Amino acid sequence: MSELHVILGTGPVGRAVAESLIARGLRVRLVSRSGRMPDPPEGAEVLAADATDRPALDAAVKGAAGIYQCAQPPYGRWVEEFPAFQRAVLEAAERAGARLVLAENLYGYGAPKGMPIRDDSPLAAKDAKGRTRAAMSEEAFAAQAAGRLRVAAARASDFFGPWAWEQSHLGARALGPLARGRAASVLGSPDVPHTFTYIRDFGEALALLGTTGQGDGRAWLVPNDRPRQTQREALSSAAELLGRDLRLTATGRTALSVASPFVPVVRELLPLLYQFEKPYVVESDSFRSRFGLEPTPFDRALAETVDWMRKRGLAD
Repeated sequence: MSELHVILGTGPVGRAVAESLIARGLRVRLVSRSGRMPDPPEGAEVLAADATDRPALDAAVKGAAGIYQCAQPPYGRWVEEFPAFQRAVLEAAERAGARLVLAENLYGYGAPKGMPIRDDSPLAAKDAKGRTRAAMSEEAFAAQAAGRLRVAAARASDFFGPWAWEQSHLGARALGPLARGRAASVLGSPDVPHTFTYIRDFGEALALLGTTGQGDGRAWLVPNDRPRQTQREALSSAAELLGRDLRLTATGRTALSVASPFVPVVRELLPLLYQFEKPYVVESDSFRSRFGLEPTPFDRALAETVDWMRKRGLAD
């Protein structure tokens, strides 16, 4: 029987990791609090377990060669709940003797002040979510340095692609209206460079870290195609695939500030708006050089996304 790999989280990132691992012929178990997942990947087991329930989590990860931390608390409770949540995962991986692979975003870097995010960029976030993300990452790598467990992390920019819909800035708020002939909604300026990560490249990067053992002890930036394109350029390509004229509605800081007292999700997004007001670009070839992973060409990634939309009635 092939070795077991356990993925915590059944969202778009967890699904992408599962698909990459299954393609390698590995045993895959997806774990979430509910144990439910729409259209789970063929061949994957889906199990219910709460990460804060130590016996349940230990049972879920028992015998795993790799554990992939792709789960998170609700977005509005990150600061209060995420550190303890992830600490429970670290401790479970240590007890299981499994390699731990973290799916991370770029919040920990904070505002890059016009400079690209690179391998040597410091974790210098000033906002609460960014500081929380940075502290959790540092805690995990401190555990590796202390010899308690093996840890690697893949850091992605805003992801898009199949199944990445409600969570994606190239998803329900942008591609959804565009597919229906309406204006795509974007944050900040549509005309500053902004890197987007294809969800399947994110999943493949995490799978490579979990199965090769060549990335332990550090965080890796996921490769991206066209990292310097703007939101307008990205959506122009999408409009062409969808057969629509491109129209955009950009929501800036003033409008978000007015709405923030009344809309919880806007309050959460406002401190992170810098990502869409100035260039937010990832530049790194280290993962590509080490693992040979070439990013999916952006046009192909968009075509796969549109095809997924059409199969689910989200586009004509």
